[in-house]
Amino acid sequence: MISRRLADWTLLFVVLFTIAYFFLSHEGLYAIDDYFYSRYAHQLISGTFRVAPDPQGLLHDPLKERPMIYGPVALCYLLFGINIISSTLWPLLATLGCAVLFWKLYRRREPVVAATAMLLLGLHYFTLNLTNYLYPDNILMFWCLAGSAALLVGRRAEARKVAWGMGFAGLSFAALLSKETIVYYLPFYLAVLGRDAWRRQNLRFWVAAMASGLVLLSAYLAFYQLFTNDALYRLHLIEHTNEFLKEGNYLLGNRAALMGRITWQPLAFFIGTGLGPLLLLAIAALLQPAAPDSDKRFWLGLGFSTLLFFWVGSTSLSQYNPITLLPRMTTPLLPPLALAAGYGLRTLLRTGKGVALVALDLLLCAGWLHNGLSVLYGSLGVFLAVVAAAQHIRWSSAMLRTNSSWLPVLTLVVLAGCLAIRPAYFMWKPSVSSHFAQNRIIQQHLQAPATGVVLVDDFLIDNYDFYYGFEMPPQLQYRRYWSRDSLLLHPGQHAWLLLNRSTLTNDELTRKLIRYSPDSVLSWYPQRRLLAEDGKVSLYEVKLGNKVMSGQ
Repeated sequence: MISRRLADWTLLFVVLFTIAYFFLSHEGLYAIDDYFYSRYAHQLISGTFRVAPDPQGLLHDPLKERPMIYGPVALCYLLFGINIISSTLWPLLATLGCAVLFWKLYRRREPVVAATAMLLLGLHYFTLNLTNYLYPDNILMFWCLAGSAALLVGRRAEARKVAWGMGFAGLSFAALLSKETIVYYLPFYLAVLGRDAWRRQNLRFWVAAMASGLVLLSAYLAFYQLFTNDALYRLHLIEHTNEFLKEGNYLLGNRAALMGRITWQPLAFFIGTGLGPLLLLAIAALLQPAAPDSDKRFWLGLGFSTLLFFWVGSTSLSQYNPITLLPRMTTPLLPPLALAAGYGLRTLLRTGKGVALVALDLLLCAGWLHNGLSVLYGSLGVFLAVVAAAQHIRWSSAMLRTNSSWLPVLTLVVLAGCLAIRPAYFMWKPSVSSHFAQNRIIQQHLQAPATGVVLVDDFLIDNYDFYYGFEMPPQLQYRRYWSRDSLLLHPGQHAWLLLNRSTLTNDELTRKLIRYSPDSVLSWYPQRRLLAEDGKVSLYEVKLGNKVMSGQ
């Protein structure tokens, strides 16, 4: 009974924790990517979206070619209006969708596997972090998992194989319209196709999948041919982007780092981002025997083949340039590896074999990192070490024995607690952007019929129209702080200084973009009057040296 309800309670916990993190740690717009996706979504609902390419061939932005990112966001805008919550609702739903798919696939047959996968994926800090931003990565993760699940279940189904094949093709196509790195799944898919063809199995499924995929791909290429006169426009755009950024790749500007990038750096990266437990348990599953009817081999094959291409693959066909080691780039790897890790943990807890080795590896990771993540590795390592020792100590608690039905429950509780520490910290940590306070100031004081100019920092200047739903009041203009000496005001117009102290002290921004402090900004405007203050955001009315403003 405990085992049967394990996946249900785990799903409930992961869903509630994810939603709590989404609202308690939201930081608003982060970078130019989520702003662009949001703007494209607005263009869709306003009828101003254009599919034609840049006539000068200067476009280095593949974001416009990902309609499965901003298309659903446009629907959210129609339903809930344009704001940061509706902008990031789609990444949140995609993240929750992965947990639901785990639950649906294995809640009855393999509840420990389902629960482990939900925790390892759903409580991973960067999975949660990406729910807050309109980035493609968690959305791609959902389509990748849904497509691979359709492949697994559809080939095994006794009925409706044609429908399953069409669904597999459609879900894979949706992934392609989200982000190009779905291609890392292709080698495994081709291997499964080759295996089935050799054994003459699942032919109806594959015929339906290939026919549907051919129709979708043909329509896709015809679309680009019609609007751009280049059926391979998206591929050429990716190559153009790689050419534009070649000074930073591993064969030109960063050649000296290539050997490290394709050898030890990915391993250090996975450990340093908190994916060590997932990777160790997946490796444990790789070394364990699999039952003939188990799905473990499927997820191991998909997970480790994708990991191999992430490790040594290239983002370009014309030059060798491994993918950037950023946490958000790993999302296609996580679902299959999380399920493989679930199988690994299930077998460890059933047999007790290998538990001590996994515990030792976790403790070594904790000592090597010697930072906040050491709590995750160290706590889980100590617990598994206790479990390993309990198998050889007569007077140890029965709950820690491998034949106990409570051991999986206790292990998952400890795993959840260890994984939740870091995201819980950020849930209670003060905001580093003050987005919502800044939005309240703008909504209350900087709306029509206000006329004049608003002086803002170098981060807000690139996305201020988002706060107005991309429809700016006609008599209101935004300018950078340093343009103060070139502004001329007409009679009746005002000048405001919007000061967001969170932005001006954000480490990520002050390293590259922000070159001034709140005090220095205030010193530039000695004639000022405080109008409103909300947390770390202040609005001042300021007097400029010039009285009359020119046409611009």
